[in-house]
Amino acid sequence: MSKISRRDLAKGLTAAGITAANFGRGGMASSQILKASSEQVLSWNEVFAGVWKTTLGISEAHTAVSMRSVHPAVEAMHALPSVSNPPLSNLRGRVTTRGCRISIPLASDELMYGFGLQLLSFQQRGKKRIIRVNADPKGDSGDSHAPVPFYVTTRGYGVLIDTLRHVQFYCGEAHPKPVEPTMNQHAVVNTPQDTGGRSIAASSEVLVEVPRTAGVDAYLFAGPTMLQAVQRYILFSGGGVVPPEWGLGFWYRAELHADQAAVLTLGREFRENKIPCDVIGLEPGWQTHAYSCSFAWDQNRFPDPKQFVKEAEQLGYRVNLWEHAFTHPSSPVFSQLVPYAGDFAVWEGLVPDFAGEQGREIFGGYHGEHLVDIGISGFKLDECDNSDFTDGWSFPDMSSFPSGLDGEQMHAIFGLKYQQTIWRQFQQRQRPTYNLVRSSGALAAPYPFVLYSDLYDHRQFVRGVVNCGFSGLLWCPEVRDAASEEDLIRRLQSVVFSPLAMVNAWYIKNPPWKQLNRELNNSGQLAENWKDIEARCREIIGWRMQLVPYLLAAFQRYAKDGTPPFRALILDYPEDKNLQTIDDAYMMGDRMLVAPLFAGEAARKIVLPQGKWHDFWTGELVRSDSTFEVSASTDKIPVFVKSGSVIPVAGVGASTGDPVSHELTVQIYGDGHISWRAQEQASEIELSWDAKRSSGNIRGNGRYRVKQWKHMG
Repeated sequence: MSKISRRDLAKGLTAAGITAANFGRGGMASSQILKASSEQVLSWNEVFAGVWKTTLGISEAHTAVSMRSVHPAVEAMHALPSVSNPPLSNLRGRVTTRGCRISIPLASDELMYGFGLQLLSFQQRGKKRIIRVNADPKGDSGDSHAPVPFYVTTRGYGVLIDTLRHVQFYCGEAHPKPVEPTMNQHAVVNTPQDTGGRSIAASSEVLVEVPRTAGVDAYLFAGPTMLQAVQRYILFSGGGVVPPEWGLGFWYRAELHADQAAVLTLGREFRENKIPCDVIGLEPGWQTHAYSCSFAWDQNRFPDPKQFVKEAEQLGYRVNLWEHAFTHPSSPVFSQLVPYAGDFAVWEGLVPDFAGEQGREIFGGYHGEHLVDIGISGFKLDECDNSDFTDGWSFPDMSSFPSGLDGEQMHAIFGLKYQQTIWRQFQQRQRPTYNLVRSSGALAAPYPFVLYSDLYDHRQFVRGVVNCGFSGLLWCPEVRDAASEEDLIRRLQSVVFSPLAMVNAWYIKNPPWKQLNRELNNSGQLAENWKDIEARCREIIGWRMQLVPYLLAAFQRYAKDGTPPFRALILDYPEDKNLQTIDDAYMMGDRMLVAPLFAGEAARKIVLPQGKWHDFWTGELVRSDSTFEVSASTDKIPVFVKSGSVIPVAGVGASTGDPVSHELTVQIYGDGHISWRAQEQASEIELSWDAKRSSGNIRGNGRYRVKQWKHMG
């Protein structure tokens, strides 16, 4: 399927003794002025419980840690298992004429995972990763919407390189030259495949090069397990986010040119046809100018924005607005931003300096007063990545900004600082929000934003859900169009089991279940069987609504102890070698395993970890600690539940605000010894099962009411 894109429509320097004449703002003008140092052994200093820091040379003033906006969750880190000594030693480093180089030991059979949103690969040992923001990566190089210089290994520790530079990781495949001759008695001919790398059974090292800098900090996160190392990193970031309940419902984005009347008509249609939906999103057409943006309502399409938002709220919807940060000269905020923008334009608009307080206040303040205050509940922050490596847009790395960052550094932090700018407006008003963003980075876990992409490969989208958990990111495998009815169903089945469930219909006037063909859809020619497809999609969207209480508890744990709500199986079962390459199934919460299906495949392999598992839908006990195939002819996505689990299943209402959504059927799998807890309003609710009495118990007050206790199987 072809891709459719809207784009087609001087602290550290002074300490180092280097004069400003040799440097641009925030970075070096020439790497040749660096003086090489001898190699040194780096030592760790504990900074938090189970977290250590080391420094090579003179660190830069601008890094992810130094520019963070959320403090570490110190008490939660102390609640994790105590680790008295660093789990990694013998690091070596040196400053070279190119920048900084660090060598990190890598043991035999030690595997590596992480590096942020990686859509093209899973296990990273043996690869070279470049941590560089790129909206349109053409290969498995490390380029990504949200690359993060953090990895975790099967030895149960994680490493963060704190830099905004294009840091490179050679993950065990760079080896020193041989120095001793050998004698071969017989001629040997090797192919490139024979000699291309060392077996992972041999010990090696991770070589890290940070260019254009005279120093860098690194952080070490202890486990002792892989999951606990990730938890420490997320808690070091400030802990995970808890979305508002409506953010975990179903989202729908209307067509690009839809006006006020059309959007409200669509909203009423969903209610009449009993299609659950919490959020309606507007695409670029709501503004007077997009690419670059004015952030001002188009009065022809939206003559009364405040009334529009009010009517949407009366129908039970939140409104989310698309935008990007590049500010058009017609924008009401343009003149104020001129002194607080970079020295290059994007799409003839300003690039706000979100690393500086003035830029954030001007840009954010306008959004707060003119958009948040009329009831807008969130934003879709587009194009805050860049594609000047592939498609030729965005500001260059040589840019300079009033805050002192250069373009290379700004690319790495731009998405995060954009999020901070918008989020602050909701924080000041004590209003919950949940948003979309195209770029993020290190320490992003506390931010109420979910990543998305203009890319559209289904397998890659599922791999994104699996990989993001390693780095404290959230990912939405959104549904747009589909190659077939089966493709639509499979994509929708995947997205309802993800951090944000959304159909993004920005280029089709009617929902995709009415007509898959874009041209026919926009001309109003609906498919003959569209009502049947709509009924099927309605059912799948209903699954999402049923899962909202369960998901809310998973996110609450994310905030409390740093456990990612969506994560790779290897994090929970690091000793199971069968799971080391599983990138198409994942844990959702602490007791559910999701294995999406893909169009055109008659069956898929299932690898279940140790323990007893049940089919979520039927309660049937399935083979555990084994590999087997399931037929793709089923109308249910393969989902498995740990034996003993208590699972709350909500009623399907028009939205999460519907009282029906707080009526629970509590499903019991096995003996029900794993109770379920969640924070509900001002108190905690707990659902437990007494196997001896075959009865359930509910503790705590709130909106939830148990209609039925149902033993599955």
